[in-house]
Amino acid sequence: MTDTSLPLLLEPSALPSQLDPARFRLVDLSRSEQYAAAHIPGAVHLPPGSIASPAPRPGLLPDLQHLQHILGSLGHHDQLHYIVYDDEGGGWAGRFIWLLDSIGHERYSYLNGGLVAWHGEGLPLEQQSNHVEPTQPSLSIDSSVTIDLDTLLADLHNPDRVIWDARSPGEYRGERVFAAKGGHIPGAVNLEWTAGMDPERGLRLRKDLASKLAALGITPDREVVTHCQSHHRSGFTYLAAKILGYPRVKAYAGSWSEWGNHPATPVETQG
Repeated sequence: MTDTSLPLLLEPSALPSQLDPARFRLVDLSRSEQYAAAHIPGAVHLPPGSIASPAPRPGLLPDLQHLQHILGSLGHHDQLHYIVYDDEGGGWAGRFIWLLDSIGHERYSYLNGGLVAWHGEGLPLEQQSNHVEPTQPSLSIDSSVTIDLDTLLADLHNPDRVIWDARSPGEYRGERVFAAKGGHIPGAVNLEWTAGMDPERGLRLRKDLASKLAALGITPDREVVTHCQSHHRSGFTYLAAKILGYPRVKAYAGSWSEWGNHPATPVETQG
C-alpha cells in the first residue's frame, strides 16, 4: 500500500522540509540542464530518457536488468517511499510511477505541478547535485498494469474498456503522422495530456478533470487503457487516472510507435 504518511497527490507546500533518507527519496525527472540549473533541495536526478526503452518501441518497459540498475542507483528497497516530479506537469513523473507499479512497488507520491508549481510558490531551489548510496535490488515484473498489442487487438471492442489517447488532436485525426500509419485505435477517446493540467495553477492537476473525462465516457467503472506515441505523455494520463481513484488503469506501453507501425492493426481517422 502507498505510505499513509504522504498522500499520492502531494502539494508543494506540504513537502516536508526534512526527509529521512532511509525512508524517502525525492526524485527529479526534469531535463538534465534544468536539474543542473535549479531543482528542489535534496532531489536526486533521474534523466528521463533513462526510463525509456530503445527504438523502435521506446514506450515499452525497460528490461529487468536495466530496471534493477535504474532503481539501484536510487537506493531502492521495499520500504522506500518515492516523491517524484518533473518540469513539464507530470509526463515523466507519471511514467516513473508506472515503472514502480510494474515492479509492484506502491509507495510513492506525485508533487502536484512539479517544478513549475514549486517555482510558482516561490519555494527554495538549489543547484548542487545529490547522490545516494546505491543498492542491488532483486525485482520482479507485475504485468497487470500494462496491456500488450495482442491482448488489446483481440478484445478491441470490449464495452468494459475505454482507451484514452493522450496525443494531440492532429495526431489522433491522422493529420500529424509519426508512424507508418496515421490516425487512432478504433474507439479510442482523445483528450490531450496537457488538457489535464491547469496552467493557471502551475500545471497542477485540473480540479474539473473528472467531469471532463466523464463527459468523454472515461469513467471509473471501466478499465482505462491509456497511450500516446511512446508512453511519455500518457505517463501523465496514467497517473491522473490513478489520482482520481480509477480502480482499473493500464498503460498500452507500445503506444502509437507500435500500433501505427504494425501491418495488421486497424486505424480510424475520424473524430
